[in-house]
Amino acid sequence: MHQTLPEKRRYEFFVTCAPGLEPLLHQEIRELRFSKVERQVGGVRFEGTLRDAWRANLELRTAVRVLAKVARFEARDDTELYRGVQTIPWRTYLRPEGTLRVDAHSNESALEHTLFVEQRTKDAVCDQIREETGVRPSVDLDDAELGVYVHLFKDRCTLLVDTSGDSLHKRGWRRFQGRAPLAETLAAAVVIASEWDRRSPLVDPFCGSGTILIEAALAAANVAPGSFRARFGFERWPGHDAAAWTALRDKVRARRAFPNKLVLQGSDLDRAGIEGAKENSAAAGFEGKIEFECAASADFAPRSGWNAWLASNMPYGERIGDERDLMPIFESFGARLRERCVGWHLAILSGNPNLSGALGIDFARRIDLKNGSIDCQLLLTAL
Repeated sequence: MHQTLPEKRRYEFFVTCAPGLEPLLHQEIRELRFSKVERQVGGVRFEGTLRDAWRANLELRTAVRVLAKVARFEARDDTELYRGVQTIPWRTYLRPEGTLRVDAHSNESALEHTLFVEQRTKDAVCDQIREETGVRPSVDLDDAELGVYVHLFKDRCTLLVDTSGDSLHKRGWRRFQGRAPLAETLAAAVVIASEWDRRSPLVDPFCGSGTILIEAALAAANVAPGSFRARFGFERWPGHDAAAWTALRDKVRARRAFPNKLVLQGSDLDRAGIEGAKENSAAAGFEGKIEFECAASADFAPRSGWNAWLASNMPYGERIGDERDLMPIFESFGARLRERCVGWHLAILSGNPNLSGALGIDFARRIDLKNGSIDCQLLLTAL
């Protein structure tokens, strides 16, 4: 049953993202000109070849994982599940001595115990490979060569394999975490949703470890966010065309071009955060390209008539600060924005409606998002 990866085979892919980012991810995937693109809850589907999955992993800024659907079948009990899983030639995706991880989700199905579903799926995969080769793959929850996803809905099983490996928010450039780092995918979403033109100045007066500004720099320089990664999941599959993949990755890396005279500025009261932001910026290849300084928001002095963009993840009073202490900071910062930033565009991620309300700004658009477990809104307007 073993076969190498068919170069021309077409898959149905499902690209996952954080809740609320589906419209932005849909926009990204359409811009890559993939076929049969459809926005769904939790992500976006498209159809294409494995090389399209390579591009998706490299290029998408708001995606978390690129999953390839390999089967769909009835699974009203564990026997049907086992047989359905065994219809897949698993040596296409996993070496006999390789490792795998199975993640299951079940909704309105007889097989409701996901740990049992994961165990039966693993058994079906490993039993097939052992019968063919005499060698049985093993489970690795931390660094599996193959991720398998099982989705059960109304006794219909959809089986997917993970082409990404680690979550795509792990770009590979981050050296410093900071106290409450914003996920790179969410930072990219802030930049994309702001509709920044990639030429005007962009500032972040609460920059922390610099994530929003670095993601903005990547976009402005036409750098694929996945180009820093040491490895993707599909690189560990049997039959992977390493030469073709290296050629594509090198071609994408070669197009990097940071715009002349582009101004990116970040400030934060946390000196360790600013030093970490400089370290992260250098690791991403932007040493000296992004201006970072240790300063309080009260020192924010926007230039008159600059017509810049401000994109920031302001403190929520959750992991950093207390709401009562932060309220006067938001009030004074909002007054400064209203008085001195006429003509600016704002994109502010907020996880506290009371604090964002203290800014005293009537935002034109509000996008509901999740920052980890925290319900947030991305507040957008032009002053």
